[in-house]
Amino acid sequence: MHDLIQAFVNALWLERGFSQNTLAAYRTDLKYFAEWLEKRQIPLAAASREEILEYLAHRVQIGTHPRTNARILSCLKTFYRYLLREKQCSVDPTLNMEGPRFGRALPKDLSESDVFALLQAPDIQTPQGLRDKALLEILYAGGLRVTELIGLKLDQVSLEQGVVRVVGKGNRERLVPLGEEAIEWLKRYLVSARTLLLKNYGPTDVLFLNNRGTEMTRQAFWHRIKYYAKHADIHKPLSPHTLRHAFATHLVNHGADLRVVQLLLGHASISTTQIYTHVANVRLKALHAKHHPRG
Repeated sequence: MHDLIQAFVNALWLERGFSQNTLAAYRTDLKYFAEWLEKRQIPLAAASREEILEYLAHRVQIGTHPRTNARILSCLKTFYRYLLREKQCSVDPTLNMEGPRFGRALPKDLSESDVFALLQAPDIQTPQGLRDKALLEILYAGGLRVTELIGLKLDQVSLEQGVVRVVGKGNRERLVPLGEEAIEWLKRYLVSARTLLLKNYGPTDVLFLNNRGTEMTRQAFWHRIKYYAKHADIHKPLSPHTLRHAFATHLVNHGADLRVVQLLLGHASISTTQIYTHVANVRLKALHAKHHPRG
């Protein structure tokens, strides 16, 4: 069972360039489904349409979030298509199964003053604080995904040109310009804080280091963001993508072309980026309602 799941995950990584987070989620989804089947003495490759529907109904009953259930179905559809292609099953039990359709959720709105307060929160007198200041500045200046940011290597940054080479989803590369402010804080981090964080550990090409001289985890950085949000008295709900969303929203609010924003964010399709025009429209309506005498 585990070998079959791992072979499937490896195929997704090699053929479709899925992110490590997606691969981990799919691996977990299949593991739980396989364990559920095992209690009924049914091999994973032999699951029927009825058993898949029964499992999804079971997930609903135990309170699994609808979007998680939608991901599980997507995982199973991809898995059984893979088995069919590899001739490890004779029929696709998920054929013509339709998952629920969700409206696209608007990104959480973080104002420019909120972002400024967040950027001012780290204590730049400490190596960790200076590192976090540089991280936040780059995150907001370039709209990077958190996983893209913490995975940066030294050779991906050009201080002279003021750009960072980002490897995004599907191993697609893009060049993202950084503003003067972000470059200045990155220089300060490289000159002092990074050397102190490296201490007596061996050399590494990882750009942003934790206290053990190794690459930060996504979870650790997210905890830092929540800490600084609390310190900056920001009470709005945040997500790991909060500054990425703020980057795009503020660009659109200031008149940036949507195609440019698409390139900077690394979206494969312009339809993904169009959510930010809706965000801008919602904000315009709110301002109109607040300030117009007949709003």
